[in-house]
Formats: sequence, structure tokens, C-alpha cells
Amino acid sequence: MTKEKLSPGMKQYLDIKEDYPDAFLLFRMGDFYELFYEDAVKAARILEISLTSRNKNADNPIPMAGVPYHSAQQYIDVLVELGYKVAIAEQMEDPKTAVGVVKREVVQVITPGTLVDSAKPDSANNFLVALDTDGSRFGLSYMDLSTGEFYATTLADLTAVRSEVLNLKARELVLGFDLDEEAENIFRKQMNLLLSVEKTVYEDLHLLDSQLTDLELAAAGKLLQYVHTTQKRELSHLQKLVHYEIKDYLQMTYTTKSSLDLLENARSGKKHGSLYWLLDETKTAMGTRLLRTWIDRPLVSHKLISKRQDIIQVFLDQFFERSDLSDSLKGVYDIERLASRVSFGKANPKDLLQLGQTLAQVPIIKAILESFDSPALEDLVGQIDPLPELEELIRSAIDPNAPMTITEGSIIRAGFDETLDKYRKVMREGTGWIADIEAKERTASGISTLKIDYNKKDGYYFHVTNSNLSLVPEYFFRKATLKNSERFGTAELAKIEGEMLEAREESANLEYDIFMRIRAQVETYIERLQTLAKYLATVDVLQSLAVVAENNHYVRPVFNDDKIISIENGRHAVIEKVMGSQEYIPNTIHFDQKTSIQLITGPNMSGKSTYMRQLALTVIMAQMGSFVAADSAALPVFDAIFTRIGAADDLISGQSTFMVEMMEANHAIKAADENSLILFDELGRGTATYDGMALAQAIIEYVHDKIKAKTMFATHYHELTDLSTTLTDLVNVHVATLEKNGEVTFLHKITDGPADKSYGIHVAKIAGLPRDLLNRADHILADLEKTSAAVSVNLKNDKTPEQPAQEQLSLFNINDDYKDLLERLRQLDVASLTPREAMNALFDLKDML
Repeated sequence: MTKEKLSPGMKQYLDIKEDYPDAFLLFRMGDFYELFYEDAVKAARILEISLTSRNKNADNPIPMAGVPYHSAQQYIDVLVELGYKVAIAEQMEDPKTAVGVVKREVVQVITPGTLVDSAKPDSANNFLVALDTDGSRFGLSYMDLSTGEFYATTLADLTAVRSEVLNLKARELVLGFDLDEEAENIFRKQMNLLLSVEKTVYEDLHLLDSQLTDLELAAAGKLLQYVHTTQKRELSHLQKLVHYEIKDYLQMTYTTKSSLDLLENARSGKKHGSLYWLLDETKTAMGTRLLRTWIDRPLVSHKLISKRQDIIQVFLDQFFERSDLSDSLKGVYDIERLASRVSFGKANPKDLLQLGQTLAQVPIIKAILESFDSPALEDLVGQIDPLPELEELIRSAIDPNAPMTITEGSIIRAGFDETLDKYRKVMREGTGWIADIEAKERTASGISTLKIDYNKKDGYYFHVTNSNLSLVPEYFFRKATLKNSERFGTAELAKIEGEMLEAREESANLEYDIFMRIRAQVETYIERLQTLAKYLATVDVLQSLAVVAENNHYVRPVFNDDKIISIENGRHAVIEKVMGSQEYIPNTIHFDQKTSIQLITGPNMSGKSTYMRQLALTVIMAQMGSFVAADSAALPVFDAIFTRIGAADDLISGQSTFMVEMMEANHAIKAADENSLILFDELGRGTATYDGMALAQAIIEYVHDKIKAKTMFATHYHELTDLSTTLTDLVNVHVATLEKNGEVTFLHKITDGPADKSYGIHVAKIAGLPRDLLNRADHILADLEKTSAAVSVNLKNDKTPEQPAQEQLSLFNINDDYKDLLERLRQLDVASLTPREAMNALFDLKDML
């Protein structure tokens, strides 16, 4: 069907759709948002709503689906969650007064990166990221539209970009340049990002700092343009852009953070079992978000770390005051997001009441902080602004029982506006006034049946039957004549009627206008509210860390410039919390100034990986300002943590386990320096034994001689333990075991020196493998050890093996006794056997065995 043959409404729909081809267009028609054509077909399938059609009797009926406007948000959430854009087209004029087709315009485009009004609120940030390039480096900018946070940085290459976007958990990427096919494949297919294009720079002198690099300004300006284009409104809650450098924080790749279970458990994807789960005793949504940020970006400044530690110590020293502080924070709502709702023009009376209740708590919180009487808190306390005038405005203006809607009245508190109070009095007392007039006139006229009625046409009137017309007073005037009665009015009744009708019509409109004025006044406080939110969140996180430190008996770590690691009876904080402190076995970790590498040997399941992760978590907790799980801890301030832990692959990117292993090792080797921490677990095991051992030794020597970073290297290659004789900064440690009467007990305790064997078959026994299989494995192991001893390969001295490394040792030493059995197996035509014949053949084979 050509556009000329369509109705004016459908033409309007198609004209708007042309501007938003990549979005579902929700087209407001009365009480529904309608979708048409392909949008309707796809939405019906995705949202499980009915698919109908417009012009059903036409040759080509138009597919159509709709959702009620009052519940549209839940449908929008589903579409956006799946990575789609949704354009909202509203009616811009009253259909009752419109001439011709009702004017409609898109008032907002909601995308995965701009969703701020979800029906399922979440305290986590939702970052929208923009990217630009000068051909060699990348400018990256991101913001959370729901809180107004706005940042920018410069990154060296696409690998750094990928890691930062993953760290931000972004779902949408705004591109200011044309991607090549390889990069698009990475972002769209491997990272599952919605890619949006924006080539125009929005220049905002208030938000953008001229000291930023050209690349950062370009990325941030295009991000602002995209946000203004999609949201179609002034966004007064956007905060001034903050420049940051990756090196300003403890550097960790997304893979490192995932392998250490910092923000979620890597296996379950849930909060439980993560460092975030352990440390989260926050009382506010703002504090919860800030805690995630602190975990994600620990500090590298000893001065800033110490400031946080000092405040935590104050909170620990004064239990009762801290308990009062924690309780007072429970009354604090998410004022960052409340401020954004005000900016978006979506704040309702309940939002303002929550803001008012929060502001009423602030003087209490400030007084409690002042009661600690500590210099460590002076700066923080001084930054907390209670905004008493705003709290007074909300308290005096908004009724405590106000509804969420802003068009049905009952919003404004009595006594706030004289005219509104007058209207309410009229509505409240008008019925009584009518009854009083009725009684007075019945007595004065002597008409015992005189009564006042109401209808829309005549308003309020006296109803008089024909038999009583002679008694009607002179000041009554006729309003209508019926067959058996007449309707009369009086000046007094007309006055009351006018006041009541005016009150009904004007009261709701006046309340709406008053509320809009109050909301506009609140909007002028947004910047101060965001500052207040920042400091309340900081207080919340610090009290949370104090609570966790007290409950789990953590200690304050100290930092040194001597590159010494000394952790007495350290614990893996998360595992200890899951297991219980009574079951967890602590370990001491010591690197003196000279030691750079610990080579860790010992059996699987004995605790090597836990020991390594324990150090990483201790460093992360310490550098975010938290106390740590140990009897005592002394640490250098690290600039980066590099890990290769576990046997993960990346099949989506077409990379095997060993390739990923080598890529992560390469990243660490190229990026680490003497102030970094490196954790390598079983590096080299993903290939042939001699290849893996050669690579492992070469990597250890390279780190030892050229990087000199503090390194833990866990391995099953016992031959590598001989490196301690030639590498002066390497020490051997192992996980102790107790072997008695053929049974092995893992003590989960790290001790000096190398392990003597790996106990792999014992681990298989614990896993429950069949006894016959295990006995066979013991025999094979004995044969292999004899062969290995004969081969005498010495990688350390680069001697040529007596047996080529590529030769595969036989696991099947079949003697003549088994030849008949093998021949019987070869002759069996399994596919043609009946079940009974198969059973008989199996019995025969067992007899032969």
C-alpha cells in the first residue's frame, strides 16, 4: 500500500518511523501505545502480546499490536533488556480540541545505555560509553544518566578499550567514528554491545573542561549529543565531566577481576560469594554503588588510603556512635536518582517526600559524626550540607499522604496556599451549606417537602411540586418547568453553587501548578543534592567497612616503601566467610625486600590457588582502604595486579585455553613493572609437557631478570624447583601434606621448600573414580616414572633429551595374554546383536578377562 492511500494517522506514523528506523516506535493512541508493521510482528513475538491488524478487510491489512500506556514501562524494560531501542511518540495536543489528526512527536528514545526509569529499580550503575579515535589512541567517555556521573579518559589501544568497557559493564557503545570489520565483530558479536553512531559534538562549557585532551573532548561531546538527541530535554542533573587516568587506580583487567570474584561470583554470576557480598553492609543505594566503585578501582595513593583507614579506625573505636550512625543512614533514600527524576520532569509527590525525609535525617547524621570528635572526620563533616531551606519547603508543601500521581489532587499540605485552602473548604463544607439552605428555606416557605437537587444541566435547584407553587417566595427564580413540578434557584444558592463548581474545577489544576513550581524550585538544588549524596555515600561505605572489619576481626594493614610483603596468618576473606572462621586454615605470606618470586608446588585441591588469591584480595582490600583478614599485614602499594588463574577459554573469540593463557601471560609480561603483583597458576599446562615446561621456565626467568615484580607462580612441574639454585630472587614453597598408611591428608598449609610429588591420583580418588581405574593409574604412573628417569631431561641446563620430546609414551603395554580378548572384540558386530546376544557376548568377554 502506498503512503498516499493510507489514513492521515498512518501517514503520520510512517513519517515519524522514518526518523527512527532502528527503534521500536510506540505510537500513543488514546489509552494505548500502538506498534505497526514489522515493529508489531516482532514486538508481539518478544512481548507475548496479541498481534492484530488495522484495516482487516483490506487487501494488505497492517499488522498491529499495542500495550496499555499505564503499564508500558514493563514492556519497554523487556525490549531494552534484550538490546533494542524504543522511541516514545506522545500526543502533543488534546484529541478533543485537535483539528484533524492529533499532533504527535517522539519525546524520548530509550536505549540500553539510557534506561533510567525501569519498573525494576536497581542500585547498580548503568553506564553509557562513547568512543572516539585519532587513528592511534582512543578517547573514552561514559556517564550514568540516572545519577549524572560523567567521566573521560584516553586509552592506548583497542585492548585497553575492551577491558575498560567490560569493567564498566556497559551495554551500549556510542561511536564517533567508523569501525573496521574486526573491531565491529569484537564489540557487537563478542561483547554483545548495542552500537550507536554519533558524529556531532555537543559543546557544553558548563560540563566540559577545556583542559581535557582533544580526544576526550570529542568523545564526551558526542556522548552529550547522543544523550540530548535521545532524551529530548534539558538534563540539569548531569555533573561536570571528571577526567581520570587508568594509572590513578590499581590496574586490573576484566579477566583479573572476574577470576578474583570481586563484584560477582564468576561461576554463578551472583553477588553471593564475591568480595562485594562480603563487604556490603551499606544502608543506602548510593553507598552500595560507591562500594562497588571502590572495589572496582582501589587506590594507589598511600595518603588517600590512609585517610579512609583513619575514619574506619574512628568508627571501630566508638561502637555506640557508629551504631547510631548506621541506623540513621537507613532513613536515607537514593537522592542521586531522585535528583535525576526531578531533572527529567518525572519526580512525583512520593519522590519529593522521600527527598524531604532524607534531608530531615541529614542534621542527625551530621550531629552523630560531630560527636566522634575526631580530626579524621573534620573534612567529611564540613562537606555535609543539610539544605534546611529545601527540607522546610518540602515539609511545608507536600502532604505526607500524597499519592504518586500529580493530576488528581491531595498533593499539597493544608495551610501552604490560601486559595487552595479556600477551595478545599468550599468542597469540604459545601454539602453542609446546601443542607443548611434547604432547612432554612423549608421553614421560611412552609413547604415541608422542599428539597435541593442537582443535575449537570440546571446545577443546584429547589424542587417544588405544582401543589406547593403558591408558597414559593418571591426571591426564588424559575430555572425549569416540568409536568408536575418546577425548579427554582436563589441568589444564595447560586453563589454557593458557583463556589463549589469553581472549587471542583480549579482545585486539582491549582495543586498541579503548585507542585510544578515546587519541583522547579527543587531542581535549582540539584548540584548541592549531588554533592550531599557523594558525602553521604562515602560515610555509608566507611561505616560498612568498619562493621565488616569488626565482625570478622580484620586488622589495619600498614604500607612500606621497601617492597616487603609480610602477612601473618592471612585468610582468603570470602572463603573464610563462606566456610566459617573455625574451619578456615590461615597462611602466612612473606616476601622480603630481595625476594621477587615464590614458586609454589603441591597437589591439586591442596590450596595453592586459594593462597594466591588470598594475597590478591588482601592487596585489593588494603588499597581500597579496608582492613584485611590477617593477624597483621605489611604491604607495598602495588600499581597493578596481573593474573592467570583457572583454565578458561574464549571460544566466542575463537581462542583455546592455551591461547588465552599465553595472551594473558603476554599482557602481564609487557605491562607489569617492579611495582606490580603477578599471579600465574599452572602456566604452560595447556600444551605438551616439554613445551609447557620450557615456556614456564622461560617466563619465570624473564620476570625474575627483567620485570622484578612480586610474583607467585604455582606449578606441577617439579623440575622447575631447581631454578632456586640459579635465580637468586626466587624461593620455593609448597603445600604441606600428611601421608600415612597409604592415605594422604592435605594440610592446606604453605611451608618452605619444594613439594616431592603431586598426588594427582589421590585427588582422583577423592573425586570418586572407580578403584580398578585408580589401581591401573598407579601402575601406569610407576612405569612412566621409570621411563622419565631414564630419559633424564634437564631443561634447566638446556641439555638435549635422550628421548625426543615429541614421542608419546605408551599407556597400553598389551602382552600376549590379551591378544585373544582383543581379537574377540574385533570380531563382534555390535550393530547387529540382539539385546540377549549382547548380554551373552559381554559375559563371554568377562570370562576371558
